[in-house]
Amino acid sequence: MILFKTKLLLKNYSKATPITLLFLPSLVRCMCGNSYSIMAGSATVKPTAKHTASVIFLHGLGDTGHSWAAGLDSFKEPHIKYICPTAPTIPVTLNSGFQMPAWFDIVSLSFTGSEDSAGIINSSKLIQSIIEEEVKAGIDRSRIIIGGFSQGGAVALYSALSNPQPVGGVVCLSCWLPLHASFPEASKGDNSFPILQCHGDRDPMVNYKFGQMTASVVSKMCTNHTFTTYPGLEHSSSAKVCKI
Repeated sequence: MILFKTKLLLKNYSKATPITLLFLPSLVRCMCGNSYSIMAGSATVKPTAKHTASVIFLHGLGDTGHSWAAGLDSFKEPHIKYICPTAPTIPVTLNSGFQMPAWFDIVSLSFTGSEDSAGIINSSKLIQSIIEEEVKAGIDRSRIIIGGFSQGGAVALYSALSNPQPVGGVVCLSCWLPLHASFPEASKGDNSFPILQCHGDRDPMVNYKFGQMTASVVSKMCTNHTFTTYPGLEHSSSAKVCKI
């Protein structure tokens, strides 16, 4: 079992309480907890103590937020609210038009291929709307982390870089930067927040080179970017149990 682990020490919090995230490359159908709720297309792991931080995590192509919420529930931090939205079901060109949960259409696996710009931007706006809801609930932006796996990580990364309002940090696993040719012009605001990008060097779906190319683009725009390589790791995991 391979776990992605990162501690992001968020700013503007007097107790300096860190947010600790542990991720399996895939948590599909991993039902490790039952204290999460499903509402309006999202699965939420509710905090068990005073709510002082939020994590918004996006699933990959064909998955749902429910499976990730179940895994996160097994190693949650008591002060954090975990929100795992589910993408709309749409036809995916790369999969012969088969309908599945997807944040945007995928036409090819080429880093320079055609991209669904409208879908990418719309999903980014959805994430920003969730962030705004958390801000209205009293959570400072510096206490909100967004992230995702594969296609979900791609949306999270694009959303963070293209929005003028910064977040507390970004965790993107086995992903790439969509609409990368539009950067750095599309980059807005302060990009000093921490970005952790993780990629397995045996990934057959999102090629490791895509991760490296993304890291090259992002590192030129961001002062706090970390790219971590996991030797031998592919795009998914066979782990059936999610635990610390």
